[in-house]
Amino acid sequence: MAGRYYIGIDGGTESVRAGVFDANGKPLAFAAEPYATTFEHPSWAEQDPRQWWQSLKLAVPKALAAAGIAPNEVAGIGVDTTSCTVVALGPDMEPLRNAILWMDVRASEQAAQILASGHPALRVNAAGHGPLSAEWFLPKVKWIKENQPQLYEQATTFCEYQDYFNYKLTGRRVASINNVSMRWHYDNANGGFSQSFLEAIGLEDLLPKLPQEVLPLGAVVGGLNAEAAAAFGLPEGIPVAQGGADAFIAMIGLGVVRPGSLAFVTGSSHLHLGLSPKRFEAKGLWGTYSDAVIPGLGALEGGQTSTGSIIKWLRGMLSEEAADYGNLNRKAAALPPGSEGLVLLDHFQGNRTPYTDANSRGVIMGLTLKHGPEHLFRAVMEGVAFGTELILQTMRNVGFDPNHVVIAGGATRSDLFLQIHADVSGIPIHLTEVADAPALGSAILAAVGAGDFPDIVSASDAMVRPSRTVEPSAARHEQYQELYATYNDIYPRLADLLHKQAALQAESPSAAKTPA
Repeated sequence: MAGRYYIGIDGGTESVRAGVFDANGKPLAFAAEPYATTFEHPSWAEQDPRQWWQSLKLAVPKALAAAGIAPNEVAGIGVDTTSCTVVALGPDMEPLRNAILWMDVRASEQAAQILASGHPALRVNAAGHGPLSAEWFLPKVKWIKENQPQLYEQATTFCEYQDYFNYKLTGRRVASINNVSMRWHYDNANGGFSQSFLEAIGLEDLLPKLPQEVLPLGAVVGGLNAEAAAAFGLPEGIPVAQGGADAFIAMIGLGVVRPGSLAFVTGSSHLHLGLSPKRFEAKGLWGTYSDAVIPGLGALEGGQTSTGSIIKWLRGMLSEEAADYGNLNRKAAALPPGSEGLVLLDHFQGNRTPYTDANSRGVIMGLTLKHGPEHLFRAVMEGVAFGTELILQTMRNVGFDPNHVVIAGGATRSDLFLQIHADVSGIPIHLTEVADAPALGSAILAAVGAGDFPDIVSASDAMVRPSRTVEPSAARHEQYQELYATYNDIYPRLADLLHKQAALQAESPSAAKTPA
């Protein structure tokens, strides 16, 4: 398929990234444009959708120029974005407020109220036992309805970052089977949206405000419209394929399209994603989500809310010299496992799984005057790796024991971080040639939407190639066992204190509710 290229767009937490790929999955060029996140109160996080679009209009032309291809050689476009980043649009389809970012957990009360309904639609939340995450779509919409009722009434559409981009690209108001199955309690096997569920949770008037058409991954949303085509320097009508949540699209970009393997997607957060031919629900995990990635398969999910974002937080408090990533990695690598007595609980923005506790908080235990930035840096990596192992252990306990783990994202830029993950869990970790798996996954969907492959599995097989494997050290794995046991003790012992601290933060003057 010479002369056939695909644009994979990845709307992430800190920037939008555009990649140009050929039919073999080889990246020709990337370009990224940042946007700002505001943290007005503790546990809040917001972004301006208009900034997303302005950044995209800069990123795509830069990627195309760097790739050196002709505009008419672009055969398709695919998009992934963060999920549960909630957008409220007015009658003119323009944003009425900043989007509530995925990591925002202000809606913990609303999440508890939704869970208390006991509705059967909750079965994907740890087998209906919950808790339901405050990160999810419906708690955030309910928060808007209860705290900004005039804005809620004015809104004609509540949607995802994904849906906003698709609308701006094509003019069509649709939703992705991926997002709605995972985060909106949409059940493709049982009629889709449940009006009885919405009534039970006080959102009985929401359904008309949601996109009414739900498309599977790889389906054509529409042709590139005139405004977007002019902004990108591309012909009108290029097919835009339906994408979904960045981490789930990364599964496709990692070749995790069959049961038996696990996608380990890292960045500001970590996600642990697998596919199962049978539907089941398990306490401490989310899913399975029907048809969310591959038709006929259920998707299972574990996740950590704060991972790479903790590293960014730490580096942001250091001097420019001390924060140098290369130096921190080298100095931390010279330390023994355990960071000379430090253990970190990675709940800086709450816990996603297995506790699903928005009101938990981070802990650094064992600090002394000897400890320096490199100790904290390694302790962050080890604490994150302990959180990952707890999720993998939870999966094993319910019979989901993947035989192949493939990683992508920010952690792949640090050999130390990769090795710590392998050593803590005692498993090989495989990498692919293209570490930017979400963008490649979007390009794979673009190739399907362009008609160049019959389905997602065949396209992924053709466009994803393995690279190398990080093998665990048996000796270090043994050293980590006691430290991992200490990590596992922290949350059960301190949960009540952490909840009290979260309540104090919520009662602080800076956490007062803001009117619409």
